[in-house]
Amino acid sequence: MPSFTTDIDNASVPGASWLERDAPGRQAMLAAILAEVSNEALQGDTLEDVLQRIVDCLARQLPVAIASIILLNEAGTHFVEEVWSGELNLDLPSGLPWPVEIGAAGRCVRSGQAQLIADVEHDPDYVAGNRAVLSEYLVPIRHRARLHGVLNLESTRADFFRPEVCAVFDAVAMQVAGAIHLARVVRELEIANRHLRLLSMSDGLTGIANRRSFDEQLAEACKRRSGAPQALALLLVDIDHFKPLNDAAGHLYGDACLRAIAAQCLAAAPDSTSMVARFGGDEFALLLPGCSGAEARERADGLCRAIEAHGPKHPGGAAVTVSIGLATLQAPDDADAEHMLAAADRALYAAKALGRNRVCSDDAAPSSPGADPLLG
Repeated sequence: MPSFTTDIDNASVPGASWLERDAPGRQAMLAAILAEVSNEALQGDTLEDVLQRIVDCLARQLPVAIASIILLNEAGTHFVEEVWSGELNLDLPSGLPWPVEIGAAGRCVRSGQAQLIADVEHDPDYVAGNRAVLSEYLVPIRHRARLHGVLNLESTRADFFRPEVCAVFDAVAMQVAGAIHLARVVRELEIANRHLRLLSMSDGLTGIANRRSFDEQLAEACKRRSGAPQALALLLVDIDHFKPLNDAAGHLYGDACLRAIAAQCLAAAPDSTSMVARFGGDEFALLLPGCSGAEARERADGLCRAIEAHGPKHPGGAAVTVSIGLATLQAPDDADAEHMLAAADRALYAAKALGRNRVCSDDAAPSSPGADPLLG
């Protein structure tokens, strides 16, 4: 990155070049530093990196023992983060979070005004971090009405913070405020985008994944198998006689029924790699990576029994039941998402044709709780 002050950067002592310059030279130096700070505000991958670049620039080129940016929490009651450069050779009396009732930085926040301390020894709020410091200047970092924190400069010279120097630091604080505001806007947009994506991939009624999300995960699971073959199972779960239940008990009860079945499907797929989705109106899908045919059948049968025993009831008291279609891919198998979904759908159709409340597999005999698997 190009430097605006090459001769300053090569100085062996921080701030030495400042001491060697006359008034016009110092004015030019301040202008160059402000330009460099503006450039630094556009660099860095993170906000912390940007702020660190800025305080390093100030501490490296000016006669300041400490340059720091102290950030507030959302409520503005505590300092919660500090980025600093320079020499801290004393133990501070309090760590972060630091209430704004303490210290000159807190006074800057409470008053909302810049604080010039010409003699730190006689300031009741000064908190020493370097025994050589003689003066301090603190500027509120504010973007419009929001106060983000404080820019803090501490010098070993009593005469350093002249009006023209303070004016530059006021401008630096504005640059910092802009960088913080931009970073927070970007972060809020990222959070909002993640939330919108989550909403777009979730079913609003049951809270589980929706069909779009399921289709993506099934395609991805089948794609992964091409590089590292493993077993993969898919269950399609359909609520038996759901329309009569909905018509008799009303849509609110029908919605409660869907949520209850979704919860039981989740319980049947507790692994972190598994996925449960609302596949359609009264259909659910369970995607079970690494699940063998025998294990998938066991889970499907268990889900069928659990819903019948502990699930919602029809208005007349009969248990709500489900039919389940099962399709599995073993390690040597080669099939895409469309073929696997078609296999599970055929098995589900068979389960319904055989009387419902049972599990059928596309490659095995049907079974139902308490019934002969061949007779259904």
